[in-house]
Amino acid sequence: MKRRAERSPQMTERTAAAPYETDRATAPAPALQPVGRLRHDWPRTFADRLTAPLPGVRSMARLAREGAVRPRPEGLRDVPLLPFEPGPVPPAGPDTLAVTWAGHASWVVRIGGLTVLTDPVWSRRILGTPARLTPVGVRWEDLPRVDAVVISHNHFDHLDAPTLKRLPRDTPVLVPAGLGRWFTRRRFTRVTELDWWEAVELGGVRFDFVPAHHWSKRTLLDTCRSLWGGWVLTDRSGHRVYFAGDTGYGHWFAEIGRRHPGIDLALLPIGAYDPRWWLRDVHTDPEEAVRAHQDLGARRMAPMHWATFVLSCEPVLEPLTRVRAAWEKAGLAREDLWDLPIGGSRVLVP
Repeated sequence: MKRRAERSPQMTERTAAAPYETDRATAPAPALQPVGRLRHDWPRTFADRLTAPLPGVRSMARLAREGAVRPRPEGLRDVPLLPFEPGPVPPAGPDTLAVTWAGHASWVVRIGGLTVLTDPVWSRRILGTPARLTPVGVRWEDLPRVDAVVISHNHFDHLDAPTLKRLPRDTPVLVPAGLGRWFTRRRFTRVTELDWWEAVELGGVRFDFVPAHHWSKRTLLDTCRSLWGGWVLTDRSGHRVYFAGDTGYGHWFAEIGRRHPGIDLALLPIGAYDPRWWLRDVHTDPEEAVRAHQDLGARRMAPMHWATFVLSCEPVLEPLTRVRAAWEKAGLAREDLWDLPIGGSRVLVP
């Protein structure tokens, strides 16, 4: 199912080298500035931020009884058809918004002259899941200089220690409240923790940390000890991209759209949703992702969080077919659904 991303007259993909890329390679790293006062007195737990109770003993017993944690063999037969079209990361100047999907929730976002990685996972395997279904869409050595990393939460498919180890330790890392120590223990020197609705500015780009319907856990003893959320990135020209991280459907999308109007592109999860009774509260299904896009008032949507790791039991291609059907049913313009292949890019030019 290899396919090229569709283009509208407002979109173009640049392939020629830009002088700007060479100039910034040796430029000093931009300084990070808080927008308003940042909170630092984090509570011991963020369990009060949950929008649904975590599964209890009965739910765990039902899951074990049903054994519905991976697709059936017929649901895996389409693995060779998963969309994978690696290409060069497009050059981007100060006025360009560009995105490249590396797979799962990992994006290379070019905004305001910066290169930002979201939830970077370049590892072939993560704890508790089979190996990747598809390779990473961008080779690590082909990345531009990384100006910042944003993390949505601490689950292993979003916070990957081997990948982060590849970064220079002075890379600015923006993380949810309570997660900073994980990075400082690994000698990162420019770590900023944010609560919901807090923001910082880096090189003229504003990073707002916003709520999500999810949770956090990395060990047996740290359930909800750190926060979870998404990010809204806004450049000097008002270009705005929303990265949802992991989230279920709920009221936060409308509130995010109200506080951050005019989102140009929403990066929304569409996979890891079945069985629904188990995952409804923490992962949107494709139809809910389209509803979330509408609640946000976003102009375009790029699906993510599918076609990379086997985390649930829906057939591997089902998220794509369902999101396309839901998009059409909602009467939305086809060119505004950026259903990229892994490794694919789109550039929004003003």
